[in-house]
This record gives sequence, C-alpha cells and structure tokens, in this order.
Amino acid sequence: MTAQNKKNNIKKLNLLEMPNQERVKLMENVKKRLQQRIAETKMWQSLIEIENLVVNGNTVHRGDEQLSGFFLKK
Repeated sequence: MTAQNKKNNIKKLNLLEMPNQERVKLMENVKKRLQQRIAETKMWQSLIEIENLVVNGNTVHRGDEQLSGFFLKK
C-alpha cells in the first residue's frame, strides 16, 4: 500500500460531535497505543546499544551483525 492510499484510508473523526463516553474510550485507546509504542522504542533502543544479545541460550546478535532469529509479534 502506498503512502497516498494510506492517507485516503484514514478515517477522520470529529471529537466535538462524539458522545463523551465514546470520546473517553477513544482517547484511552490512543493513550494505551502511544505508551506501548514508547515502551517498544525504548526496548529496541536498548537492544541496539548492547554488544551481545542472547535469548534462551541462543545468540541472536553479536557486535555489528544484524539480528537473526528474533522478531516482535504484535
């Protein structure tokens, strides 16, 4: 999907026209997703800074080599 298609698929919401309960729920979901992204970013930053990464006894990163055998499932 191209960037232009993504732009066209974005649903615009008018928060002023939403019921309070629905608006609060939406804002809580947005806050939760942002907090999750911040946590993931901090985790990836710390993984980048380490020299050797071992998961369950398997080395998945050493020095300047790329990560292998490690993925983040959403």
